[in-house]
Amino acid sequence: MDELDQQLVSILQDNARITISDLSKKLALSRPSVKERMFRLQEKGIIEGYSAQVSLPAMGREILLIIQVSGLKVSPQEFEAFVQHKYDIIECHRVTGHVSYFLKAAVTGIERMRLLIDSLIPYGTINTSTVLTSPIVRRKIQP
Repeated sequence: MDELDQQLVSILQDNARITISDLSKKLALSRPSVKERMFRLQEKGIIEGYSAQVSLPAMGREILLIIQVSGLKVSPQEFEAFVQHKYDIIECHRVTGHVSYFLKAAVTGIERMRLLIDSLIPYGTINTSTVLTSPIVRRKIQP
């Protein structure tokens, strides 16, 4: 990635809905050049896609949880298949160390939190933390 590619990726991380015309002005490149760079970055897998950043509280998901799962009682494949269908879980990471998985969940209230935790108990030892604040939510990725 050259300097222009890095600038392009940075701008798109701030606003993926920016127009090609506005990108071309910011980068001092022609629109076809900007399109070509974007296409090349997608082909290389640097840009994986474009999506909306949704406010969890505005969607009614005011409680954010980090859940550690250790002492897994089933196979990783079985556990991962189970969490695929738990829509309160918004991220799932299999990790090294004594903890097998870190889950990020967003729930509507204490009752939903209880139900989610209860559903996970048969799969291993569960340790849940409630997020109080998030000083870094989405940091721009730079090469």
